[in-house]
Amino acid sequence: MAGYRIHRVSEDIKREIISIIKYIKDPRVQGKMLTVIRVDVSGDLSYAKVYVSDLQGIKSAKDAVLGLESASGYIRRELGRSISIKKTPELKFIADDSIEHGMEISKKIKDTMGDNVDDN
Repeated sequence: MAGYRIHRVSEDIKREIISIIKYIKDPRVQGKMLTVIRVDVSGDLSYAKVYVSDLQGIKSAKDAVLGLESASGYIRRELGRSISIKKTPELKFIADDSIEHGMEISKKIKDTMGDNVDDN
């Protein structure tokens, strides 16, 4: 299968999962600042790894992943209704700390720039 199609399907899945997450009633997911970082789809479209991050940190993201895994049947069903592909992939949610890591790097850069500005 061509790489561009897998990339397109993974972006479609990402977009749809972001919209579906808003309707999940699980307290581990509801009210959190979740972000779907990326979706990796297998070549035959039977599996998809969904990387999820939370602004509150990796511990909160891991907790949300447990809620998302318990709602994976609902998410998969809604995904199948909204995306027209033959087989809806089996979803595997993975906690990712890239947002938290990016915020730390941004803070370090800001602190470094602030130190240089004060010296002048």
